[in-house]
Amino acid sequence: MNEQRIRKEAKALDDAIEKGNIKEILPFFSNDCKIELFGIELQGEKGLNRALEWMNNHLSNIKLTPVVIMVENGTFFEEFIVDANTANGNRVKIKQAEVLKYNKDYKVKSLRLYFDRLLLAKESANNIFEKWLVNRIISSSTKGLD
Repeated sequence: MNEQRIRKEAKALDDAIEKGNIKEILPFFSNDCKIELFGIELQGEKGLNRALEWMNNHLSNIKLTPVVIMVENGTFFEEFIVDANTANGNRVKIKQAEVLKYNKDYKVKSLRLYFDRLLLAKESANNIFEKWLVNRIISSSTKGLD
């Protein structure tokens, strides 16, 4: 598979995500794609739609900034920064990593997305109790590292 073509397709996918239009994102994926998010595996067009609707319900005005990109044997790995608004209007920056596997038609057949969901929860919290609870979980999970 052509590395430059994969890079070009991945960049076009990122551009479509930044536009926030699900209909523009769908053609980048194969009909039998698999999406892994939070350890949940979603399959096919129905699963892809669920993942994209989840993203649009939680984030808007998305800006994606690549940090590291690697391509090998039809697999695209990217570490990147997501800068977006949360559903409650807060601005959040989250470092993420994704692994995209492409088929011979340069469609994504597999997407695995990794990020700190506690950071998203912290910025999405709507009241003082939710913020306190998320901060408490973050604090206890990193105890001993600071």
